[in-house]
Amino acid sequence: MTLSTVMVSLALNQPNEARLQVASDLAARFGAGIIGVAAAEFTPPLYFTTGEQAQDLIEQGEAALQARLGELEQQFRSVIGDRAAPLSWRSALDFPIRHALSQVRAADILVTGSAPSGVADAYATASPKDLVMQAGRPLLVVPDTANWLDLGTVLVAWKETPEARRAVGDALPLLAKASDVVVVEILENTSEFDACEARLDDVVAWLRRHDIVASARVEEPGQGRNVAARLDAVAADFTAGLIVAGAYGHSRFRELVLGGVTEHLVTRAERCVLLSH
Repeated sequence: MTLSTVMVSLALNQPNEARLQVASDLAARFGAGIIGVAAAEFTPPLYFTTGEQAQDLIEQGEAALQARLGELEQQFRSVIGDRAAPLSWRSALDFPIRHALSQVRAADILVTGSAPSGVADAYATASPKDLVMQAGRPLLVVPDTANWLDLGTVLVAWKETPEARRAVGDALPLLAKASDVVVVEILENTSEFDACEARLDDVVAWLRRHDIVASARVEEPGQGRNVAARLDAVAADFTAGLIVAGAYGHSRFRELVLGGVTEHLVTRAERCVLLSH
């Protein structure tokens, strides 16, 4: 169980230090290489003109974006340094999500930052909301406050779904390096307590066959708390440095709509989150 290549997606208009530090730490732990990716698309202003003036404006705008991408490459190489080999950079004048998705085949895991509040600028950043549903690789979402990947305690947020099963499988290399693994299911119906215990026992036994020692915990819903808030509280109780969870969502009227817990984990999580869809 290992990772050979880590990919980190950088944004033009958001802090990148945390995701770079975590990607660097991840690569160092596994002796992996790192690929940095970034892209941007020129946005014509509302007063956009035509003819020669338009061409000049486009060229100036694209030159500014190329300069910004060059700055990101310098930051990428400066932060990673000699902690990963090989080290490579892939940038383009393109929509960031399209560019990232066209490159992620080369990696085992994709590292990105959490989504800011409000509508993300699709011309300047690849939103984790889009990446998690389309990348086909596990996505490690890093809050801006992180400076390393804390694998002291890893919390596996279990739910009896294909996405959760895929997430635990994708997380095996990280779970193998964790000091403590706790598999938690938050009950939505207290009458299912016994069935929930049986499910978690199976997951713990499966992990044990992969030489990962884990414990199980059934959590009842907190009074007045939704599942996302309850999950945060449980993670805090265990001082978990990483949450592993399935990502749930669907496309509606060409807009990506995430489930409540997934939305919370990519926008407001206080710790690193590994998500798989």
